[in-house]
Amino acid sequence: MKDARDVLRIVGMILLGLFVFMVAAPLVMKLAGITYGIITGLIFLAILFIKVAVVLAIGYLILVGIRALLR
Repeated sequence: MKDARDVLRIVGMILLGLFVFMVAAPLVMKLAGITYGIITGLIFLAILFIKVAVVLAIGYLILVGIRALLR
């Protein structure tokens, strides 16, 4: 149980750090005037990764289906 508590504490610290970074980074970047480009790029990359994951998942399901039919 102590290990689970330690893991939850570490996950909580990481999430808190990410939250602080996501709040502070745009404020700092806005001062530099480059927030829009970075956020747009991150959103584009996230959408691209989701599309790639969906294509890989569909391909895997097709491959597994073909394998099941051949048995």
